[in-house]
Amino acid sequence: MRLRNIPRAEGTIQAHRTVIKRPEDQRGCWNQVFGNKNPIDIEIGMGKGKFLLDMAKRHPDINFVGIERYSSVLLRAVEKYDAEEYCELKNIRFVCMDARNVAEVFAPGEVEKIYLNFSDPWPKARHAKRRLTSVEFLGRYEKILPEGGMLEFKTDNTQLFNFSLDQIREAGWLLCSFTYDLHHHEEMNKDNVMTEYEEKFSQKGNPINKLVAMRK
Repeated sequence: MRLRNIPRAEGTIQAHRTVIKRPEDQRGCWNQVFGNKNPIDIEIGMGKGKFLLDMAKRHPDINFVGIERYSSVLLRAVEKYDAEEYCELKNIRFVCMDARNVAEVFAPGEVEKIYLNFSDPWPKARHAKRRLTSVEFLGRYEKILPEGGMLEFKTDNTQLFNFSLDQIREAGWLLCSFTYDLHHHEEMNKDNVMTEYEEKFSQKGNPINKLVAMRK
């Protein structure tokens, strides 16, 4: 699907107080960005930001960084932040960047947990390395997560989910839990925070797949 370019996106993002303009300059210093030593969790490909904003509101003792490649999409997240229910949150920042560069933005062990929600499936086989759950990306995550750091992935695309399960095992990570029907799995669905996509797909009756993995 072609993204609609929004001309005001760049200017709004550059001026917004929650957006880190040169994230590579903060490598190893993210606790200083937030002004505390709380754990740092990130969402890669955060879309319009509902999941991350709700997580930040629910967990004020955790710092959250949302990563989105496209400025026109990130614009929707910062506009959502400005809404009354989120505008007082101090524990969230946004970054406009390509996820391939995460190891240039975060130092080893600086991130406690990574969230991937409804990522682009890149269905063509020749694009498999671009999938955010590929062995290639898992190798990038290993550079920023500590031993025991966590990854959570949700998708409605079962083919991508099966690929992800295989990649987790191939990369030598520990697969802690997984389900092909999150909303009917009592334990894994406990305290689940839904994304915009998740709400839409589940309303149509589509089952949601989820896995939780640990870096060894």
